[in-house]
Amino acid sequence: MNVLRNEQVQNVGKRARGTLNDFEKFILRGNVVDLAVGIVIGAAFTGVVNSFVSGIITPLIPAANTGLSALIYTLPYGGKLLIGAFINAVISFLIVAAILFFFVVKPVNLLMSLHKSKEPEARTTRDCPYCLSSVPIKATRCAYCTSPLQPVDPATGQQTKQS
Repeated sequence: MNVLRNEQVQNVGKRARGTLNDFEKFILRGNVVDLAVGIVIGAAFTGVVNSFVSGIITPLIPAANTGLSALIYTLPYGGKLLIGAFINAVISFLIVAAILFFFVVKPVNLLMSLHKSKEPEARTTRDCPYCLSSVPIKATRCAYCTSPLQPVDPATGQQTKQS
């Protein structure tokens, strides 16, 4: 029974609770829950689109007197190529991709473009007129070719006239 008196064995419950608490914090963060909801909704939506394509779209496309979904090519050695099922999958993919593009990607891009500032950022560097290296805007001498530089107004980025 010396094993049970071991301090590491006795603290297993505390360590397990700590690990479970950490796992709970991880799971209950907003982005993990949102991702899980998105995956579940995406799977359900994919099922709806697959049903729509196989039940409505492909029967409307005439192929082999039945419909596109029944299009099968039999190979000489007895195998079958399910061409109709593949075309169904391609059509389903294109519909899901189009919906994601127009209802997720485009609105997010629009929101991101509205969120960007319209004012250009103030320049922090300028080019040396002698060696064309990029130097800080407040520099009075080029760090690369050691040429003296004219002072620049940081607000406008224009060289100031020295008298």
